[in-house]
Amino acid sequence: MAAQATQEATQVLANFAATLSCGDLPERVREHCKTLLLDALACAVAGHQGEETGQMAALASALAQGSESSVIGGGRLSLAGATLLNGYLITAVTMCDVHRATMTHVTPEIVPPALAIAERDGLSGRDLLVAIAAGFETTTRIGIGLDYPVFRARGWHGPGVIGPFGAAAAVGSLLKFDADTMARAFGLAGSQAAGTFAAWGTPTVKFHQCRGALSGLMAALLAQQQFVATREFLTATDGGLYNAYANGGRPEAVLADLGDRWELERIALRLWPSASLIQGLNTALFDIVEKHRIDPARVRNVNIALSQATFDMHGGFDKYQAKFEALLSAHYTVAVILQDRALTLAQFEPARYDDPKLRRFAAEKVAVRADAAIAGSQARVDVIMDDGATFSARCEHPLGSAENPLSRTQIEGKFRRYADGVIADAHIAEVVAAVDRLENYSSVRKLMDLLRGIPRARAMAAAE
Repeated sequence: MAAQATQEATQVLANFAATLSCGDLPERVREHCKTLLLDALACAVAGHQGEETGQMAALASALAQGSESSVIGGGRLSLAGATLLNGYLITAVTMCDVHRATMTHVTPEIVPPALAIAERDGLSGRDLLVAIAAGFETTTRIGIGLDYPVFRARGWHGPGVIGPFGAAAAVGSLLKFDADTMARAFGLAGSQAAGTFAAWGTPTVKFHQCRGALSGLMAALLAQQQFVATREFLTATDGGLYNAYANGGRPEAVLADLGDRWELERIALRLWPSASLIQGLNTALFDIVEKHRIDPARVRNVNIALSQATFDMHGGFDKYQAKFEALLSAHYTVAVILQDRALTLAQFEPARYDDPKLRRFAAEKVAVRADAAIAGSQARVDVIMDDGATFSARCEHPLGSAENPLSRTQIEGKFRRYADGVIADAHIAEVVAAVDRLENYSSVRKLMDLLRGIPRARAMAAAE
């Protein structure tokens, strides 16, 4: 399926997404897609603990009337409402995937509309697997064509800009689009591409992701109606994605070894809640606490070296406000890992992050600086004790990255931990088994039946 770089990128990528079959997916790619799906489901059930989840649920309920689509860990909403809310649930508590080359969270845009259409139309697990692979690869391929440093310098945020293309690809795959219809879906997706880092530090960055899911769904459903749209959105001279967002971009990168090298394999995962760029910090610090029994009361200070980009985004939350800033704070992450030797959502509840001792430790004993020798999500940690002893670690590749991947067993554990009390106990193992044999699973409707919330959990959520 290799493509020629001289062809127009939108149309080649549209043909790729429209003609992709399960047989085109190498086994390692199929397995990574299933891991990404299970991780997205784990994040979604955890997302019911998000501070703003109730607000997004209210919007989703008001968006359209209907009950044809399942909410992960919830009840039923309209096709649009469930897509929007499931997208928010996946990203709500800051532990979903990230494609680091474009700093884009991918599964919140791709998985929800794919699940909604597959459920509505009674499609198979194999259909879903191909669709999410098409969506993941489309998103990441378009992303690497953006010339990310230029794109980022203009303030753009990836999920809401490139996510709609992947969502449209996933839905188009399920609806059996031909290449021409898929290209028009991409044109309609691009017409909704938006979201900037002006939203940084607020939950609006998470709204970019679920809105990207809904935008891609609308693009595909409108293209299905033969709505006229440009078929060359990526490279259009006047207002095309690469010319308007990134000085022409690198469209040749979109097509290089397409179908032979899979960019979706570069999508990284997170075992721990907290921001993507500080996963290297988490990895290094857990390396220290797992090797040494450190008494936090005897810590003189902790020196943290981060890349300039990571420092700029996460080095200024020494006096964090509420849960979202705690999730972004390098200072708080260090303090709570040293105190608790754990980092789960329990560490981001008000009773924990508002503990005066933790706040003092984060503000007074943790020093965070930028280091030119540190790149990306790498980190160096030095824990200095009162007696002068120093424990150090450097992370080159965060846990969950392609170079240091999480195992399926670790992702299963993440799903089981956060599904407890949200979906029925008997369904938890069934969901894991369904994803494990997705290409042979008969109906996505059955999977969504398993994933809806238990009545008790739904009643408690409504009361709140």
